[in-house]
Amino acid sequence: MKKEQALINVSKRKGHYFQRPFSSSFYQLLVFEGEGRFEVDLTEYSCSGKTVLCLAPYQHFKWKSAPLTAMQQLEFHGDFYCIEYHKEEVACNGLLFNNIYLVPHVRLAPAVFNEVCAVFAKIEKEQRVGAVFSTAVLKAYLQLVLALCSKEKKAFLDKRTAQMPVPEGDRAFQQLLEQYYLTERTPAFYAAQLSLSVDAFSKKIRRGFGKTPSKLIQDRVILEAKKLLHLSRKSVKEIAAQLKFEDVFYFSRYFKKHTGCAPTVFRSQTGISIVAK
Repeated sequence: MKKEQALINVSKRKGHYFQRPFSSSFYQLLVFEGEGRFEVDLTEYSCSGKTVLCLAPYQHFKWKSAPLTAMQQLEFHGDFYCIEYHKEEVACNGLLFNNIYLVPHVRLAPAVFNEVCAVFAKIEKEQRVGAVFSTAVLKAYLQLVLALCSKEKKAFLDKRTAQMPVPEGDRAFQQLLEQYYLTERTPAFYAAQLSLSVDAFSKKIRRGFGKTPSKLIQDRVILEAKKLLHLSRKSVKEIAAQLKFEDVFYFSRYFKKHTGCAPTVFRSQTGISIVAK
């Protein structure tokens, strides 16, 4: 039981805690209320109201505004709850986590915010009790939180799309990036495909996604690398080759530069998923 409980935890953090750069091998849900700015993987975002921020393993987070009174932090390891294995029950992979095209947070309705906070409190209580069925109860609570946040984010995205459809150029770039990120990693290639100058293309993409084309390309490669390290049993050398790196050493340097850890460390800390092939 102690091992299982160590793989999920709820904490109350003082406002200044995340003003230092933070990353973890756990998935993170940060729930807070207030207005401010923060960075995730060096991309800046702003928020207001009642918010949940979702971070995948080894994403880097830093709060940049004046400290909030407090944040609630729920962290869970992929060995405790595999979001890929449970994707039929809760479609949070690609919605709350692991989507380079979406903002990593969503504003919660007051009732949902209160319910999430209430479940956090129940998780804390269950951990203290440590009863025979605590693991099953904790997983049920976690799944409820993920479902609530996923439902809220999907509703937000549906409403935003209805009010302001994604520009055709942004959608075209996303499709191109998904098709060519393994072999084409310069903005010039994608600009040419869209018949734009590099400068005009960069401004358009920055306006649409809040990131430069170079950052989106980099994020897509790293996302795939993390996926292969966690969801496959391929060696790091095989993964480097699949991602079209010249050699495993270059891949390892690239991965560590953008995540802060070597591929072998990422795999050892996050584990290999139960759905890995």
